[in-house]
Amino acid sequence: MISRRDFLQATAAASVLVAGSGMGSLGRAAAQQRLTQDDILRFDPLGTLTILYITDTHAQLMPLYFREPSVNLGVGEDRGQPPHLTDAAFRDYFKVAAGSADAYALTADDFTALARNYGRMGGMDRIATLVNAVRAERGNDKVLLLDGGDSWQGSWTSLQTKGQDMVDVTAALKLDALVGHWEFTYGADRLKEIVDKAPFAFLAQNIRDNEWQEPVFEPRKMFERGGVKIAVIGQAFSRTAVANPRWMFPSWEFGIREEDMQKQVDAARADGAELVVLLSHDGFDVDRKMAGRVKGIDLILTAHTHDAMPGLIKVGDTLLVAAGSHSKFVSRLDLEVKDKKIAGVRYKLMPVFTDAIKPDAAMTQLVEKVRAPYAKDLAKVVGKTDTLLYRRGNFNGTFDDLICDAMLSERDAELSLSPGFRWGGTLIPGQAITWEDVTNATAITYPNCYRNEMTGAQLKDVLEDVADNIFHPDPYFQGGGDMVRVGGMGYAIDVSKPMGSRISAMTHLKSGKPIEASKTYTVAGWASVNEGTQGPPIWDVVAAHLGKHPTVNIQPNTAVKVSGA
Repeated sequence: MISRRDFLQATAAASVLVAGSGMGSLGRAAAQQRLTQDDILRFDPLGTLTILYITDTHAQLMPLYFREPSVNLGVGEDRGQPPHLTDAAFRDYFKVAAGSADAYALTADDFTALARNYGRMGGMDRIATLVNAVRAERGNDKVLLLDGGDSWQGSWTSLQTKGQDMVDVTAALKLDALVGHWEFTYGADRLKEIVDKAPFAFLAQNIRDNEWQEPVFEPRKMFERGGVKIAVIGQAFSRTAVANPRWMFPSWEFGIREEDMQKQVDAARADGAELVVLLSHDGFDVDRKMAGRVKGIDLILTAHTHDAMPGLIKVGDTLLVAAGSHSKFVSRLDLEVKDKKIAGVRYKLMPVFTDAIKPDAAMTQLVEKVRAPYAKDLAKVVGKTDTLLYRRGNFNGTFDDLICDAMLSERDAELSLSPGFRWGGTLIPGQAITWEDVTNATAITYPNCYRNEMTGAQLKDVLEDVADNIFHPDPYFQGGGDMVRVGGMGYAIDVSKPMGSRISAMTHLKSGKPIEASKTYTVAGWASVNEGTQGPPIWDVVAAHLGKHPTVNIQPNTAVKVSGA
């Protein structure tokens, strides 16, 4: 377990935040309306190697608002440890000033007011500006650009082009390597088609053909930058075949494969690697455990759990990086490598404040080109919100509640279930709701909104199963998601209890009566992993609901009572 003292010692020893160019100075500058591109890029270079890292962009080509979670619970040895800190606790730990640009980018408090002050974040043309500036400063031969996955899914344009828009954009960024998770939901054939043609490497040491147990993808690749031989090992999301439809890639087996990971590290060292980088989509807690068990990994670039932290975590000799999501950040690590070890590191989580960064003209043109066939649909206004609509967090967010309400009304259901996805933008009060906003929260390849019957006992089983996936004390048994969202129902959850005994007090909100184990209820839901699920796509359900209720006013959900945290 990493203590606060361990963290502070690790970051201090590594010179993680450069004096005068950390996010704190950005907050002060932005508060005075003086935040500039130079402020974001300012950095004291070190060594001969720079690694740039983006992850979990979820196909967001355009700037957006994205609120970080106000609830992010850790269990077992990870309880109370970063990244499981939010708001005031996060700001205290990382010395972030309330109301600053740091606070806006990294926490949820006062989000609406701060969003109005600091504006949107992200945009691939702004990311291109930052990446190109670092390359110009350091030299192309010293910079390695890596992507932690969940890059090709999460927008209407990516759904319609089967990920091609993001493939083209990241190719234009001159990406070096990528790992995957949601990429697999385009199906095995489409994924292999992209991988075979892509100018970047798609790495996954932990996927096997289920007939011959042969590797499906290249497990690692050697790069040389700044005179340093770097082995990058890929780790796809280990639970993809559980969390997503297995019928889309029926011949592939996933898994953590810790022993195979050790073999890959050893082989990389034997091949002359001076630096071993694990590009992983397993989530921060899983990666933290692996860092303590697999020897010889210098750096783990984490993904999947969307954590953004302005400092490194050190486990033994391994450094872990968490770079956020939705194109909000670009991580920069400058490394000095001697005798096949990291001798020095400087790190900066560069926030992509849209208004402060000049867009790269070539990337702007490319983004406009790939969006052009869908621009009219994307801009269509389908409603307006009077309240903050957000999703990210362990339990129901207000955007989730909008989706649940839509299913209740449009599918004539007593209860509704919506998956605990972490992707999808935030809308601030007074903002129009466009088709793009709806599909940013719903665009998947298995969107059908079903309507069926479930007993109270079956509903409890669903909640217990998902809760164990999130709150199991052993990270290797976690899927890293958030709780299934519920509509028309409340419940209590004790995250400290074992499987089967976390959920209680299930209540039908409309009647105020307890959910009875033997009683049957009409339930609507979407994103079923079962093949052949019938029903209209969820985006049409939400749009139809907004057509009848065009002004949204949803307060934060209080029907889920949490204890044991």
